[in-house]
Amino acid sequence: MDDESHDHVVPGSNEELATPDVQGYDFRGEFDLQEMLEAYATTGFQATQLAEAIDIAEQMQDADATIYLTCTSNIISSGLREVVAYLVREGYVDVLITTSGSLAEDIIKTAKPFKMGEWDADEAALREQGINRLGNIFVPSDRYIWLEEYLYDFFDDFFAEQKTRTPTAFARELGDTLDDPDSILKQAADNDVPVYCPALTDSEIGNFLYYYRQGYDSDVGIEILDDYDSLIEDGMLADTTGLIAVGGGVPKHHAIMTNLFRGGADYVVYISTGMEGDGSLSGAPPNEAVSWGKIKEDEQTNYTQVEAEATLVFPLLVAGAFGG
Repeated sequence: MDDESHDHVVPGSNEELATPDVQGYDFRGEFDLQEMLEAYATTGFQATQLAEAIDIAEQMQDADATIYLTCTSNIISSGLREVVAYLVREGYVDVLITTSGSLAEDIIKTAKPFKMGEWDADEAALREQGINRLGNIFVPSDRYIWLEEYLYDFFDDFFAEQKTRTPTAFARELGDTLDDPDSILKQAADNDVPVYCPALTDSEIGNFLYYYRQGYDSDVGIEILDDYDSLIEDGMLADTTGLIAVGGGVPKHHAIMTNLFRGGADYVVYISTGMEGDGSLSGAPPNEAVSWGKIKEDEQTNYTQVEAEATLVFPLLVAGAFGG
């Protein structure tokens, strides 16, 4: 009886696993960031996923892949704006797909910073003070008053000769007006990186476009299909594609959906806190996209997901794969 119960508790096996030992970074001696990131491979849990993501991002570069970066506006709200600007400035990103809020906040930050705040704040008091809360980041309302004035001047020039324009033209010409070296739009314009924003109306930019058309020029409009054509056709011409999706939503799906036309993306890294259980695109892991043909299946590991909040891990991914 004792032997039988013991086998239930600890069933025996004499086979040794051939996988690496679990071992973390040794902090004795001089600290080395790259060595620490390499040690993530045998740390386990999401550290190992991040090490895999770094390896796949390096494979993208070795394969001279056309690299798509997608992100939502909260990434630009945070200090990750500077990280994205770095990737664009240094030529590591070929295509940027993002949300309208990203464009609005990038413009604002060229002139007026966002401020550190608190998660646990008196929301009613903030409303009275004209302060908007994004997590533990505060954005005073005067930023949007300034943005409206800036955009109205821009709209006059932007729509002067053509009444119907595309989001990519909007982003490029806006970037040409900006001076901040940490501006994503400026870096994209200077380095000929297209910025796709399929949901351009989904932020204050949409509000101000509405007011502008109602009050100044009823003929202006934004055309999105021309951009979709370009995104699909350029992807089909690419020999190899890589995708880094920071967050979910429309940008993530736009990237994988347009890669479907070329048989799927070759290399993919997701950084996400979305849950798969609700069936949403934001929570869908990369292997689900394989079933749709949006990501290619390869004998080697060509896709992974890091289940973590982006401000914690995206700078580490960039440091490990793109930091020189």
